[in-house]
Amino acid sequence: MTEEELSLTGQQNDLSSFVSDEGGIWSLRQVEKIRGWNNIEYGAGLSGKNTPSTGLSMNRAYIPPGGIAKAHIHVDFDVMIYLLKGSVRHEYGPGCRKSVVHTAGDMFYIEPGLPHEVFNTSDTEWVHAIVSRSDASEWQNITPYDRESD
Repeated sequence: MTEEELSLTGQQNDLSSFVSDEGGIWSLRQVEKIRGWNNIEYGAGLSGKNTPSTGLSMNRAYIPPGGIAKAHIHVDFDVMIYLLKGSVRHEYGPGCRKSVVHTAGDMFYIEPGLPHEVFNTSDTEWVHAIVSRSDASEWQNITPYDRESD
């Protein structure tokens, strides 16, 4: 995976402009896709970049038809996903040799350190998901994974 493929695209710095502090409750209203990472598009989300959060982040994620989020590892944080629309196939584990499919309505958990690659199984439909992480920094603790290394 190249640095360009891993690079963040779109608005990154002023995510606070999408969130309002209501006096201890921080609100994010409906936000369109504004940025991307590893072939996935994201709305602004909630994180340590725009709230006082020190251990959580949450985003709405979109994978285009036929899209692939190249193999990567979440370093030292948990991920829980609620799939709102579409279907994804995870290839995971050493060498990404195992596989599981999730469809709209499914929730799933990804253990810290588990290599995985995510495929939108449709060539016509976008995947929509809510992604929550036990890491307020969002993408900073994600590393690429070489499927051929194991």
